Amino acid sequence: MTEKMKPSGIAWIGDIPQDWNIKRVKYLASLKGRIGWQGLTSDEYIDEGPYLITGVDFQNGGIDWSNCVHISEERWAEAPEIHIQNGDLLITKDGTVGKVAIVSGLEGKASLNSGVLLIRTHSDFDKRFLFWVLQSEEFWTWFRLKNAGNSTIIHLYQGDFAEFSYTFPNTAEQRAIADFLDSQCAKIDSVIVDIEKQIETLQKYKKSLITEAVTKGLDRSVPMKDSGIEWAQRIPAHWQTTRMQEVGKYKKGPFGSAITLDMFIEKDETAIKIYEQKNAIQGDATLGWYYISEQDFGVLTDFEVFPGDIIVSCAGTIGKCYIMPETMERGIINQALMKITLSDEVDGDYFLSLFDVALEYMAEKYSNGSAIKNIPPFSVLKKQHIPLPNIEEQKKIASYIRQKGGLLDDLLKEKMQQLQVMQDHKKSLIYEYVTGKKRVTEVN
Repeated sequence: MTEKMKPSGIAWIGDIPQDWNIKRVKYLASLKGRIGWQGLTSDEYIDEGPYLITGVDFQNGGIDWSNCVHISEERWAEAPEIHIQNGDLLITKDGTVGKVAIVSGLEGKASLNSGVLLIRTHSDFDKRFLFWVLQSEEFWTWFRLKNAGNSTIIHLYQGDFAEFSYTFPNTAEQRAIADFLDSQCAKIDSVIVDIEKQIETLQKYKKSLITEAVTKGLDRSVPMKDSGIEWAQRIPAHWQTTRMQEVGKYKKGPFGSAITLDMFIEKDETAIKIYEQKNAIQGDATLGWYYISEQDFGVLTDFEVFPGDIIVSCAGTIGKCYIMPETMERGIINQALMKITLSDEVDGDYFLSLFDVALEYMAEKYSNGSAIKNIPPFSVLKKQHIPLPNIEEQKKIASYIRQKGGLLDDLLKEKMQQLQVMQDHKKSLIYEYVTGKKRVTEVN
């Protein structure tokens, strides 16, 4: 028998079962968040006392209590409306927006920081059903449309969230759907975790393979020597060490004020491309979106790039590298990029692998423990020592990395496709059941 359906009135939801309803969150739940902290700072965090739940504490649909900071009893008592209990539904509204958790395992007292919202459903509405709704495209399509065109930092405002409408069946079916999704998504998540571990293993192996090749060579029977380089302590005895400044010329892109909006022109036969950082570097030669005239290029000639030059991203995803191909358009780099023009004694592919290994080490060291990595200044970067075999051995190493790395890349691509399939399957499964496109057959 065909299920009777009716229009939901919402384009991205479409039809819903005849016996389902649709209402705004504010009619189905109470929403509570912290308004200000009355001067609370991180200096007041303590080792014991009530927990303070923040967005970084959300993990696998719950709260990682071992990661939570603590606040004083006095600070906890300031906001009784957000005294957290086991079973409470939470969602992040700042930072990484839209993470959800159902509180469990809480022993003692807990409160929220200003980036987390407490949702307590009314008695006829199952919070676990809403938990799955908030992970579905029913919610995320609404959220994306709500924030369409917003170029600033994205927030989930409590007032906006109160107006979010979602579809739901009777309480018994809500619980049955939540039970079903708990079970099925746990199985999917288990597969996803396995694939992610495989991807991580392959990535680590590829990194290890490249590091070994560019610091120890391909012949492991040759004598070794101390290099004096922290990230390549033992190298083949016949290799040299040299400073980066000796193997090429380094040029950072012009200051931002050197290229202005009024310089941009439509592409023509004489236009000069501005190579910019587009999501770091994507591995193709179409980085630039803008062009300047020959006349404006006259004061920017030092920043011109040529086939064979290495371009390095200096902002965003730090240290992404790319060799400019023979097919590149004539152009210059912008302020977010650096170009390296190598000497004839250095193979570009070998240097690219070596530079990637060296730069990762230096970026982490230069960050001084910060989570934000940064490329050291040129005065530091160019003085770094690197191991360097002769050009013929460089080419052999580069060929080995291309061959082995290519095989690993094929495996990684296959695993990433498998991961995407499972993620899409989970997303589709959740959406279909929380919008009634598919029904749970057994409802208590």
